[in-house]
Amino acid sequence: MPYAEFDEVRLHIRQAGSGPVALFVHGFPLDSSMWIDQLHALSEVRRCIAVDLRGFGRSSAVDGSPLRMEELANDLAGVLDLVSEERADIIGFSMGGYAALAFAEIYPKRMRTLALVDTRSGADSADGKAGRDAMAQKLVADGRAAIAELMQSGLLGPQASIAAQARLRTMIENCPYETIVGALGGMRDRTDRTEVLATIDVPTAVIVGQDDGVTPPAEAEAMAAAIGDATLTIVAESGHMSPIEQPAAVNDALLELFSRV
Repeated sequence: MPYAEFDEVRLHIRQAGSGPVALFVHGFPLDSSMWIDQLHALSEVRRCIAVDLRGFGRSSAVDGSPLRMEELANDLAGVLDLVSEERADIIGFSMGGYAALAFAEIYPKRMRTLALVDTRSGADSADGKAGRDAMAQKLVADGRAAIAELMQSGLLGPQASIAAQARLRTMIENCPYETIVGALGGMRDRTDRTEVLATIDVPTAVIVGQDDGVTPPAEAEAMAAAIGDATLTIVAESGHMSPIEQPAAVNDALLELFSRV
């Protein structure tokens, strides 16, 4: 089943393995291919499903309106319904972490475990909101290549391989303009879900790159401290893109998480 179709949306999914479902949620402005190392490594213990969120990858197009995190969470629940899975391991990276926290608030009983990877629970600051709007304007004025150039140095650590650089660049430059604008609007307008952390009652892994300048380790430490049953993994020699920069370390942290249920 390469696609999940419901409520007039068609989501492309990548699958590997069998057993309990682990649902992988990519970041901005990426797609499900960011998880290929995890799907390969974890397929012996989970039925791994990586979703192209609406507008991204090979999923249904969007019109540039803000992509609400609650809407993305509902889409994740729709995927689980189609694969007849009541509960799943939810793994969210960056913007995917925002959607995962919305899922945790709306569908708490549908999580087996939760992994928050290089993300944060808080809302954008006033400066952060202005930065989202400025990026949307730059995109339309200067094109995706300019956005990719801007983002690459900020997302990757100083020791990122040329392969990691290439993968990131491909995903950004393949993302539709309307999707980038819509995702920027959705992230700008998202709800602060810091208070949701204390309500999470499933085993949780908080994972962050040691050199992550977008969602720094200090924020990850605070999230892990606020969740009742959480572990913190700080990934050495990695920036914001830890699943791509240091996949083995991220895979080990996820395997440890899965072993807790």
